[in-house]
Amino acid sequence: MDVLARGSGLQLKRPLPSSGVASMNLSSEEEAMLEGEAGTVAKIAIEHQIKVGDFFGAHDFVSVTQAHIMADTESLGQAGVMWLEKLADAGDGRVRIPTITDPRGTDFENADILGHADWMLELERRAITALQRLGVTMTDTCINYQTVQAATRGEHVAFGDTGVVIYSNSVCGARSNFEGGPSALAAGLTGRVPRYGYHLDAIRQASIRLRLHWTPRELSEWGALGGVVGRLTGNYWQVPVIEGLDRFPGSDELKHFGAAMASFGSTPLFHLVGITPEAYSLAAVGGDKLSIAHHIGEAEVRALSESYGVGTAVDVVVFSAPQLSLFELRDLAALSLGRHFKRPLLAVTSPQVKPDCDRLGYTATIEAAGGNVLSGNCFYQSYAREMSETKGWKRLATNSAKVVNIVGGYGYLPMLASMRACVDAAESGELK
Repeated sequence: MDVLARGSGLQLKRPLPSSGVASMNLSSEEEAMLEGEAGTVAKIAIEHQIKVGDFFGAHDFVSVTQAHIMADTESLGQAGVMWLEKLADAGDGRVRIPTITDPRGTDFENADILGHADWMLELERRAITALQRLGVTMTDTCINYQTVQAATRGEHVAFGDTGVVIYSNSVCGARSNFEGGPSALAAGLTGRVPRYGYHLDAIRQASIRLRLHWTPRELSEWGALGGVVGRLTGNYWQVPVIEGLDRFPGSDELKHFGAAMASFGSTPLFHLVGITPEAYSLAAVGGDKLSIAHHIGEAEVRALSESYGVGTAVDVVVFSAPQLSLFELRDLAALSLGRHFKRPLLAVTSPQVKPDCDRLGYTATIEAAGGNVLSGNCFYQSYAREMSETKGWKRLATNSAKVVNIVGGYGYLPMLASMRACVDAAESGELK
C-alpha cells in the first residue's frame, strides 16, 4: 500500500522487487558498488540501502560525513554477531567515513558488579573484533555530540541512537533519520544514505505547535517534559515547535529533554523558538501557520513524573541513558561526599569522560560512598532483565525519564526523581 510522507510529496513504495532493479537514480560510483566493483561488502551495503530508499520513495542518495551504529549484543544476538563476522571475513570492505559505536552491552572491568555471565562477555568480544576489522571506531557512547565530534548545521549524517539523532537534528541542526544498526553500518561502508525523511527541507518544518507555561529546573523535570511532548506528538513524522521557555537550557538539559521525547514519542526533531538553530523565529519553521495544539504547564510534567512513583523502597539507583557528562558526574560526586550508600548506585558515562572523572577525583568520591562509575555501556542495553534476576533488583530509582519509560519492559518498577532524591534513596534505601 502506498502512502504519502508528511509534507514531502514522496510516495513510500514497496521494497525492492526480486528482480533487483532499483528505481532510485544512482551515480556512477553507486552503480559500481552495486555491480560489486568496490567489493562484496560495499555491494551488500548498497543493496540494503537501495531497498530502504525504494521503500521510502527516495529518488537518490545523499553523501554523509559520519555514521553512528547501535550494535549492543543484547540486540544483535548470536545471529547479528555472526552477520558482522561474515562481513569482516569477506576481507574486502572497510568504512569510508568516520563510523563510531553506541554503548556496548557491558563494562568489562565491572562485569561482576552487573552480574554478567561469561557468554555475554564472549559475545561482546566477538562483536567488537568484527566491528574493528570493518574499520569502526569503538567510541561506545550515546553522547558523542558532547564528547567526540558534534555534527554541524546542515551536515548530513547517519546516526542510530534516538537520543543522538534528536539532539543532532534539533540542537546541532544536522540531518539524520533514525538509522537501524545495519543501515548505519551500510552508511559507513558506502558514505551515503537514501535521501528521504529528515534529510529533506519539507519534512523538517513544524507540524504541531505547543506552548509552555513552566520551565523545568532539574534534569529529571526536563526529561519528564520531553516525555509529555513525546506523548503529544507520538508520531515519527510529527515535528513539534515549542515556545514559552523562560531561559536558554544547557546541553545536559536538552540532552535529557530530547532523549525522553524520542523515547516516549519516536520523535527525531524538535524546534525551540529562538533557541534551536532552525527556529530563529516561529515563522522560520512554519509555526506561524499553526494554531497552538496544546498548553503544557507544571501540572502535566508533575503528573508524568508521579505516574512512576510506585512506592518508597529502592533496590538500585541508576544514572544512565543518556550517559552522564563530566558536569553531571561532578554534581553527583558533590552529592555523594561523606555518604554511605545502603543500595547499589550505578553511574554510567562514556569512555571519553571517564578518564577526566577519574583525574578530577569524582570517581573516587562516588565510589567511596559505595557507588560505581561505569564506562562505555548503557543500563538498559546491558541485559537489564538478566541483571534484575541475578542481582535481585526490582525497584529502580533514576533521574532519567528515558530509563523509566524503558525498564518497565524488563521487569523493573521504575521511579523518577531528581538526582539529589536518588542519592538520598541510595543512602536510606527509600525514595521520599
